[in-house]
Amino acid sequence: MSAEPAPASAAPEPVPGPEPPAGGGEAAEHRALVLTGFGGYDKVKVQARRGADPRPGEVSVSVRACGLNFADLMARQGLYDRLPPPPVCPGMECAGTVRALGDGVRDRQVGDKVMVLARSGLWQEVVNVPASHTFPMPEGMSFEEAAALLVNYITAYMILFDFGNLRPNQSVLIHMAAGGVGTAAIQLCKTVENVTIFGTASASKHESLKESGVAHPIDYRTMDYAEEVRKISPKGVDIVLDPLGGSDTSKAFNLLKPMGKLITYGVANLLTGQKKNLMAMAKTWWNQFSITALQLLHQNKAVCGYHLGYMDEEVELLRSVVAKLVNLYGQGKIKPKIDSVWPFDQVAEAMKQMQEKKNVGKVILVPEAPKEESKKAEN
Repeated sequence: MSAEPAPASAAPEPVPGPEPPAGGGEAAEHRALVLTGFGGYDKVKVQARRGADPRPGEVSVSVRACGLNFADLMARQGLYDRLPPPPVCPGMECAGTVRALGDGVRDRQVGDKVMVLARSGLWQEVVNVPASHTFPMPEGMSFEEAAALLVNYITAYMILFDFGNLRPNQSVLIHMAAGGVGTAAIQLCKTVENVTIFGTASASKHESLKESGVAHPIDYRTMDYAEEVRKISPKGVDIVLDPLGGSDTSKAFNLLKPMGKLITYGVANLLTGQKKNLMAMAKTWWNQFSITALQLLHQNKAVCGYHLGYMDEEVELLRSVVAKLVNLYGQGKIKPKIDSVWPFDQVAEAMKQMQEKKNVGKVILVPEAPKEESKKAEN
């Protein structure tokens, strides 16, 4: 089941795909970000789409903010297998207000503020999605925070607690610690007593990491992070979060203490520039970590793989995780950190901010430029 909004079937005749409609239809148009083909930043363009009424079991949502994720950057290069072929609207999370209900929807009302999780299709001003893919926003949460919560915090929570079984007095290595999942993981680690956090990030982000609770920030650009971890903790760490892939997965496994757990959840090493890099793909593939069950037996370690994109059928499981996250938000124990907010028209700059690893926290897309910023620009 995919929550990709189907191309509209608007009166008087259907409009195929995400191309701008030829005009003359009665249904309202809205703006959407469309991946027109695989490649650089210029492949994502703002286009017009024709709206449609929600189908049975769906809700229609007026989108106020969307999350940008590393998987979206990989999708742009043709490296993410959960995205339908272009032209297609990307986007796995957004937040907004319910504007219409399809037949049979009883647990949502028009005007409800909701967070939305989908395989793709959410970078639009209006989306139609199954009601089961929406989650009520907590009281007091902004739309930008809501668009920053689902993908990163579900991922970090399930990695740390469901796979990692994080407990008091343990140690965790978090790669890309200033990014969306990294920031979420740090906050979640702080909900457990006396967890020691190692975090890799460029040197300019270390002060911010220390303030957020990272005991040992490591500059992966100038240091061998494995050596740095062992200087402080000769036995290694209990949990490694690995979004990198390739040779870094092997380093992660070797850094585990006995009974340690490695959770791999991405292949960020594939992204080296605007476009697909065949050399980086070959190198990552060649260095990909591999181990047999018998070798694991002798090592007393665990290797886990996590991919939220393949969880879209697990509605009840995801709902239970979101309920725990909403509870933690209500207690003030977690709060999405927003790096920057970009209007749809500046999607290229937003993607560049994330791909060049300049962000500290979440990069957010909004249909229109924030009004406060517009006013500041005028003054």
